[in-house]
Amino acid sequence: MTDPRPLPRRSLQARLTPFYAAGIFVAGIVVLAVVTLPLIGVHSTVPVDSSTPRAITGTGYGIGPHQLLVGSAVALAVLIPIALAAGWFVAGRFLRPLRAITATAKAISAGNLHQRLDLGEPADELTELGEILDDLFARLEASFDAQRHFVANASHELRTPLAGLRTVLEVALADPDADADALRSACQEALALGGHQERLVQALFALASSERGVTRWDSLDLAHVSTEVLASRRDQARQRGIGIAEHLAPAVTAGDPRLIESLIANLIDNAIRHNHPGGHVEIATQTSGTQVTLTVTNSGPPIPDNQIQRLFQPFQRLAPDRSGRRDGSGLGLAIVKAVTQAHHANLTTSARPEGGLSITVRFAQTSHPNLQQQGDDHEAGLAT
Repeated sequence: MTDPRPLPRRSLQARLTPFYAAGIFVAGIVVLAVVTLPLIGVHSTVPVDSSTPRAITGTGYGIGPHQLLVGSAVALAVLIPIALAAGWFVAGRFLRPLRAITATAKAISAGNLHQRLDLGEPADELTELGEILDDLFARLEASFDAQRHFVANASHELRTPLAGLRTVLEVALADPDADADALRSACQEALALGGHQERLVQALFALASSERGVTRWDSLDLAHVSTEVLASRRDQARQRGIGIAEHLAPAVTAGDPRLIESLIANLIDNAIRHNHPGGHVEIATQTSGTQVTLTVTNSGPPIPDNQIQRLFQPFQRLAPDRSGRRDGSGLGLAIVKAVTQAHHANLTTSARPEGGLSITVRFAQTSHPNLQQQGDDHEAGLAT
């Protein structure tokens, strides 16, 4: 069997033209009827003798039915092409913004996302659609730029430990006098570099999972999650001489427990890592009205206000890594931002005058609709 031939393509203007032409044609018929029908009843005077034109002896029809029928038929015949031409023009006039949208959408690609529609006036549904598409193109352009920037930085960050690992191994193998201690030292350094690379890959996976969005909504207490995270970070803080203070009041919200645990862990790790010996970290949770808040405050070096937002971009560090070390992945606050956006929470950050940061995340206290439905289904199951 052969494939059926595709139907011939008809433009939208060609399909709209008969509708507009029919409307114009019907309007012409109505106007013609309004004008001609009253003429049927119009009478004219007929003189008896042409020598005395003013003498009136009788009356007769001024326009006969035959003349009226012929005149109407001619008028309707002339009106058909006029209606078609007017319908084609009107359809084209209304479809002009749509043609601009189509042409621009075809021209836009991953390398041409800077182009915009800019339909301008008049303000109608099509120009509103154009504004929505312009906004969409702007977000796509920002997304593509961020993706390119992220891939470039990720490639650099992954290449650094790989290059260091290769150098360590090459130096150890090239030394003919290397003893067991030297080889053991090289292996330990290689393991450290491999561990850094593994943590970086895990951070990249956590960032990708956070940007994908929330797939499950469970009820959880931010205070309980913070307590569990702090229990695994106290030794690290003690080794760096950093004190931890906690003010954990019940703060129940709905979300993905794994993502929220990642958010809290990265906030605490960031506060400990970018601190100074003898510094402090404060973690507080509380319920305020319809919101629950998580606040992590840490001491540390002063941070310019105009550099705060840059810290939430992947692989962005200050001078470098704000502490002279590169033991972090550079993705901690980027993961915090992604998890916050996935949960439709509010993230605020401020630099402390004495140094360090104060980061607050506000979640909605009310349960997510999916969570409420799960609870109703669970209760229904228990009832049965």
